[in-house]
Amino acid sequence: MKELILKMSMSLDGFVSGPDGESDWMFSGDEEAIAWSVKTVSNASLHIMGSRTFQAMAAFWPVSTMAFAPAMNQIPKAVFSKQDPLLLKALAVTQLVQLQPGAESWNEATVASGDLISEVAALKARNGKPIIAHGGATFARSLIAGELVDQYVLLVHPVVLGRGAPIFSGVVPPRRLKLVSATAFPGGSVAQIYRPV
Repeated sequence: MKELILKMSMSLDGFVSGPDGESDWMFSGDEEAIAWSVKTVSNASLHIMGSRTFQAMAAFWPVSTMAFAPAMNQIPKAVFSKQDPLLLKALAVTQLVQLQPGAESWNEATVASGDLISEVAALKARNGKPIIAHGGATFARSLIAGELVDQYVLLVHPVVLGRGAPIFSGVVPPRRLKLVSATAFPGGSVAQIYRPV
């Protein structure tokens, strides 16, 4: 059975993006933190995300030469959406220019439009490497609320946003998590891995 890992970058004050979706602070110059993140996302059998994140990533990763691009392009994807699957795939297709290896996987993404808990259970029932969930914040909150996350992999960046999108807001009842590991990087980012208790 596969584990579901929620992999998120967040600010010191707990936001995964700024109030208008700003995320440039995630791609800091901390090379060791970037290498750790690349290794983490590369160890997936499947990347899952919400529809807005899918649309943004499908426009970006197929033409990116960043260190994350091979893992993001070459590993299969599933997008969780109630939208028309053809619309999602059309958006990905129209934005693919000067493609990186594996970029066609964005057009081959599975669209999961059923009940979140049932869809995730079906994906987890298969054998293989973990499933990595990327968000956005609304999708991450849904996974957390459904108690579907087996491991939280949080890269906390040394930035305070003041406002933005949290992923742990509205968690009821409070949840206890066990710290599995913490790794500090020279640029000030800290990777924290937790499991539900």
